[in-house]
Amino acid sequence: MDVRIVTFPATRVACLTHVGSPQTEHDTARKLVAWKLEQGLRDPVRHRSYGLHHCQFPGGPAERRVDFCLSIDAPVAPNAFGVQELQLPAQRCAVARDIGSRLRNPVPAWLFQHWLPASGEQYSGAPLIFHYVNVGPAVKDEEAITDVYLPLA
Repeated sequence: MDVRIVTFPATRVACLTHVGSPQTEHDTARKLVAWKLEQGLRDPVRHRSYGLHHCQFPGGPAERRVDFCLSIDAPVAPNAFGVQELQLPAQRCAVARDIGSRLRNPVPAWLFQHWLPASGEQYSGAPLIFHYVNVGPAVKDEEAITDVYLPLA
């Protein structure tokens, strides 16, 4: 697997948080998509889709948390969807690409179990950033592209 060290840029995002079962994550993501369409944010290059995946460790919270995000260039007004504005900080990351179903992304486990121990780097503890490069109903599972950013200390 190809891994590069990059600086993830500071990024202003609209965010909707999902806490709970992975089986209902899609419902949360659909709310963000509905907000996005209502706002007319249809350009996937200008308005990139992200997931901030908070890692679960022994002794940590039992529920899964993912912040679904969309890069923005205008303020997020109060809205019925619960979408809020966040700023992702610039941070040094290892990044690797996965092509295939987003339900079975092997990159995070591989980065933690294989790449990180051999790299001499340390995980910062910040959420992993998934950049969903291609999104939408026309994207087939086997064609889904996701860049996974592992924040480094």
